Amino acid sequence: MNTPKVSSDKMNAVRQSGRAVASSGLRLAWPQNVLRNLGEWSVVLVRTPRVRTPQVPAGTIAAILVTLIVMVAAMFLIDTAASAWARSLPRWFIDAFEQITNFGLGGWFLFPFGFIILCLAAVMSPALPRFSQDVIAMLAARFGFLFLAVGVPGLFVTIVKRLIGRARPYVGSYDDPFAFIPFIWRPEYASMPSGHATNATAAAIAIGAIWPRTRPAMWLYALVIMFSRVVVLAHHPSDVIAGALVGVGGALLVRRWFAARRLVFRPGDLRAGPGPSFRRIKAVARQVCFGP
Repeated sequence: MNTPKVSSDKMNAVRQSGRAVASSGLRLAWPQNVLRNLGEWSVVLVRTPRVRTPQVPAGTIAAILVTLIVMVAAMFLIDTAASAWARSLPRWFIDAFEQITNFGLGGWFLFPFGFIILCLAAVMSPALPRFSQDVIAMLAARFGFLFLAVGVPGLFVTIVKRLIGRARPYVGSYDDPFAFIPFIWRPEYASMPSGHATNATAAAIAIGAIWPRTRPAMWLYALVIMFSRVVVLAHHPSDVIAGALVGVGGALLVRRWFAARRLVFRPGDLRAGPGPSFRRIKAVARQVCFGP
């Protein structure tokens, strides 16, 4: 009479042991799964372009040239006066912008975008239905674009500004906008271009490209960050203009790179294609968490 009970207990123990082994296997497979998916997505990014994107409009080239002229003119006409104005501001005003300017750090965008990409790489699996795999792939492409559109210009500026070696406004007893020590690789000689301006404008372009309705708020954010860099005497106005040029140009180039590979953007007009709806994202999330 006790045999069925013993068998049942043994079966429960086997099931629990099996779940533990499966759970352990999943934990062991998780890093490999992330690396495999990241590798596959990276290969897609560097594949040969499938289509040709439109030529850069003449108006865009003209705008770049005008921006460069304005930047050089600012070095001669505005930079010194702007630093003198910033030094005359009340302490409370400067302190407020010391806090605001921190929101121009690239980490505010790169960390959450990178975390989302890692999470998507962790849950992507051939075992999922094709529909779920497509939704995850579309999300990965979008957040991959956002990450690279902010990260690539930011990395470029981080290197170039130290090669240029322009002194920040607070270096020395008075502001000399033409104080340069190239290749010095010191923070106080890393004024041009402004990294914060690069991050803010790149984010405005990238996020606005995916979600057009955010453009007014994102550009307001970018202008406030650029203004803050002058207020806190971290940069000259010409540094901010140079940083904005790199941020905008870099993000637009990354967008063209994606469009040429039919990722996120339509190659014809470079506009973002339709993404997965929130309802579909919730359905996939529920499937990933609780199974079909």
